[in-house]
Amino acid sequence: MMKLKNVTDSDFLKYGRVIRDVDFTELLEVLREKTPCPDDVVYKPSEPELEALPVMQELQTKVYGEMPIEIGYCNGHNRKLNALEYHRDSEINVAADDAVLIVGLRADVTEDMTYDTSKAEAFLLPKGMGVEVFATTLHYAPAGPEGNGFRVVIVLPRGTNEALQFPHQGGVEDSHLTAVNKWLIGHPEGGLPEGSPMGLIGENPSI
Repeated sequence: MMKLKNVTDSDFLKYGRVIRDVDFTELLEVLREKTPCPDDVVYKPSEPELEALPVMQELQTKVYGEMPIEIGYCNGHNRKLNALEYHRDSEINVAADDAVLIVGLRADVTEDMTYDTSKAEAFLLPKGMGVEVFATTLHYAPAGPEGNGFRVVIVLPRGTNEALQFPHQGGVEDSHLTAVNKWLIGHPEGGLPEGSPMGLIGENPSI
């Protein structure tokens, strides 16, 4: 079992920051009312009912410097790491329920795209709080503390996680690109689709 810290701890500062100047109240109310929380994990990169809210423009202007963004969600039940991914841009996570973020540093990925899972850390993202997860941070689906379900808003640059348009076998990192702006490093015990790029070494940690 992983030691659980809090995103407000100083240890989180190398991975991201707490967003304190945006009101997420309405966004989380709609997330709770309009989206499912299944027994497994569901991810939707773009949800029109979330993107119709005024906070969409605020996040696009204030946090992303007027870059086009998408607002989706990752909901469900999960206890394990299973994989890690990264993007070329920051990702915003906002928790409607207490959730756990399991994260690592891109700098700890080797040249052959392997990563030792013993270096990963787990942080509680309390209900109602939002964080910016830096582009240099490895992350994946949240986990639910004590086996509980979670609902987490996911904000990314528009187009992230959409289907790729071209083959990607141009190098070691390129072969790990599994969707637009998504580089994936899977664990052999992570239950990923057949053919997913592997590279996580060690245990598949759980919270």
